[in-house]
Amino acid sequence: MTATILVTGGTGTLGKQVVPLLVNAGAKVRLLSRNTHESADGIDYVTGDLLKGDGVAAAVDGAELVLHLAGGPKGDDVATGHLADAAARAGVRHLVYISVIAAERIPLGYFKAKADSERIIAESGIPYTTLRAAQFHDLAFTAVRTLAKLPVVPNPGGVRLQPVDVRDVAARLVELTLDAPAGQVPDLAGPMVYRLDELVRSYLQATGKRRPLLPVRLPGKVGKLYRAGANLAFDGAQLGTRTWEQYLAERLG
Repeated sequence: MTATILVTGGTGTLGKQVVPLLVNAGAKVRLLSRNTHESADGIDYVTGDLLKGDGVAAAVDGAELVLHLAGGPKGDDVATGHLADAAARAGVRHLVYISVIAAERIPLGYFKAKADSERIIAESGIPYTTLRAAQFHDLAFTAVRTLAKLPVVPNPGGVRLQPVDVRDVAARLVELTLDAPAGQVPDLAGPMVYRLDELVRSYLQATGKRRPLLPVRLPGKVGKLYRAGANLAFDGAQLGTRTWEQYLAERLG
């Protein structure tokens, strides 16, 4: 495997798992970052800003494959547009994108930007693969750890999550990147569905903390959709292997 792969978001939670797998597979990895890095360990760093579009064309030039992992609370669609335009002009033969389950169903800005990014890529004319994944264990951990700092933990009734291990997502993305373009592939979620209070209670137990949980109702359309399970994977989804309990045991020792 000697193809040059441009990776965006390669220094993030997911990217730190993906990039070593690509290097081990023999890929020439080019990593786009806003900050300057010295190239090392089989990785060629290039500087650019996806949101502004600065340096993107130069980063894409000569790359046969692009793996788009970069994301944030705002502007994902803008960043994806800049990347897709540059990739189309450069003749990239495969653009792989990581999105989120229920991107088109949850009326929140983050989800809408993901759905818009999916559309931009699908309409770019570039052969592509899009994988939707559930929230990572890491994100669920950050959320419940923050909640557990409160003297009384709010518990939105009916909210369920299906967190997936970032390593499972990384392994799947590497498979997809090194394979032929496949369009939108089956979702990837964790092996088990949990109520939010189950995640909180397991964290409290693992850390030896005690906190009362206060039932609350998540309001509006978003609350209704979460209670209906609109954020969960449906039949046909692929499931990761590592459970929340395994992640907690590893994370907390």
